[in-house]
Amino acid sequence: MKHCISLEEFGGGELARLIQLALTIKREPARFATALAERWLLLLFQKTSTRTRMSFEVGMARLGGRSLTMDWGASNFAISPIRYEGRYVSRHMDLVMARLKSHEDVRTLADSLTVPLINGCDNRYHPCQALADLMTVYEQAGTFEGQTVAYVGIHNNVANSLAIACCRLGVRLILVTPETNPDAADPALMERLQATGLLEHTLDLNAAARRAGFVYTDTWIDMEHFEEESYREEKERRIREMTPFQLNAENLAGSEAYVLHDMPVHPGYEISAELIEAPRSLIYTQAENRMYSSQALMLHLLGADPA
Repeated sequence: MKHCISLEEFGGGELARLIQLALTIKREPARFATALAERWLLLLFQKTSTRTRMSFEVGMARLGGRSLTMDWGASNFAISPIRYEGRYVSRHMDLVMARLKSHEDVRTLADSLTVPLINGCDNRYHPCQALADLMTVYEQAGTFEGQTVAYVGIHNNVANSLAIACCRLGVRLILVTPETNPDAADPALMERLQATGLLEHTLDLNAAARRAGFVYTDTWIDMEHFEEESYREEKERRIREMTPFQLNAENLAGSEAYVLHDMPVHPGYEISAELIEAPRSLIYTQAENRMYSSQALMLHLLGADPA
């Protein structure tokens, strides 16, 4: 039994096959309409969600399976040790997707389950997003060979899993990340990935954008804190410090890169409004691909992917 927690669980060849499977599902959905018939998926949410919930709930239904959505705070996960609830859940479910605040809680849940766990996002990793990101790169470019992605903004959970996926698949990743979310810091991971020769750092956004085929950004302020009054001072500081790294026409001058963003988008902050639906924006395709890549991952972890 395999879990998907960070993407480090998968080798490059395995990730490449997952992406090819996702592309096949996108082209030929009817072929997979009963692939997970009679299988049950638990969707466990401690964090807010749009794309993760839709991609898994709709994706599971389109594979012929069924899902149960559970709010952590409205369940006994909130009042009992995770290991006990996890053991119980395994008696009824074939697969669990958990979107939790703490990476440690994701690990504890994984250890307690006897069915596969998919990490739908925690404070350190976002593997499902990275899988969709690399699917989008391949779908647009037709290859991973020679591809370069520039990730611009705060180094966060998305950046960690994106770095794993890129280095596994031979894609060069340029990190333009003047700050790191403390919860996402993983120096050992970055050291391992740096050794591949595919990871580099710079603060020259324009130079990185001119070298890259894809330029990617994400929110500067964690979604849980965006409207919180108690976070206002930190939010204002980040906006001041990060504004020079906004994706906009000036900073991307001379670049022919496609634009990526994992959503939700905050126009006027990490990206200018005109870039969101510009001709070279792949943002909505990238978001749509969350479903197909999630379907491929579910099929793979349940041993139901075609030979």
